[in-house]
Amino acid sequence: MAGRSVVVGVGHYLPERVVPNSEFEKTLDTTDEWIRTRSGIERRHFAAEDETTSDLATKAAEAALADAGLTADDIDAIVLATSTADLTFPSAATMVQARLGMTKGFAFDVQAVCAGFVFALSNANALILSGQAKRVLVIGAETFSRIMDWTDRSTCVLFGDGAGALVLEEQEGQGTSDDRGILATDLNSDGRYKDLLYVDGGVSTQSTGHLRMQGNQVFRHAVEKLARTAEVALERAGLSSDDVDWIVPHQANIRIIQGTAKKMGLPMDNVVVTVQDHGNTSAASIPLALSVGKQNGQIKTGDLIVTEAIGGGLAWGAVALRW
Repeated sequence: MAGRSVVVGVGHYLPERVVPNSEFEKTLDTTDEWIRTRSGIERRHFAAEDETTSDLATKAAEAALADAGLTADDIDAIVLATSTADLTFPSAATMVQARLGMTKGFAFDVQAVCAGFVFALSNANALILSGQAKRVLVIGAETFSRIMDWTDRSTCVLFGDGAGALVLEEQEGQGTSDDRGILATDLNSDGRYKDLLYVDGGVSTQSTGHLRMQGNQVFRHAVEKLARTAEVALERAGLSSDDVDWIVPHQANIRIIQGTAKKMGLPMDNVVVTVQDHGNTSAASIPLALSVGKQNGQIKTGDLIVTEAIGGGLAWGAVALRW
């Protein structure tokens, strides 16, 4: 017998405001066709002026708890992945903890930009396997609309706001790759590539700053690193691409998603794609896609899923899990 971190609930939340590509044609030298062709994005959601990252995270968490048939009293810890927390401190996770009415346990944020949810999921798994928690709420939530340079057509059209959440629960497995739950993880970072994707502000400069990206360079790193990290996670689980039912990738760009699937030898029919509706929601994109994939009847109990992401740092990683 072996302990496993099993997904028992999933949910998501998207702000009400939907922004189609055509809206950018009014202020930028761009077109709907240009955006679709280069990114696959058709629309995205933007948070309201008074809506914060913790607001989105709380609603996604409530949806995941409802899906699991649990309440905040059943949760031991919250791990929230975000790069756009409400305040410098305290963590957005503790704000969610308070709003859920959770008065025990602990909560903290993880910051690995677009790879944040993979890092959060790996940390939550470690908390469960080490006996520090039995149930962990894992959330990815972002309001990237707050850090966009609206004059930069190469970046501001790509990102959106949203949140997704999972409930992980300790369950007993047989210690084989047939077990439900997280089977293996792989995390990586390389700080030499900071200038490829970063925000030019922060506490030290007393400014929020704007997102800056060298898109071509990020693309070059993304396909190779994403395919490799997914393969490593699968190898650690004693599996291969042939065993995968679904790739649920970070939803950054349809070309990266297609390139990664091709490198892994899997057809796009085996990929959950939501980038057209949400844009790049950074750490929220994977749990959003998992929730939508379940909602649409794609992801079913027993399916083998590999999820991978890369973000600023550069930081990247993958998780192999059986739903």
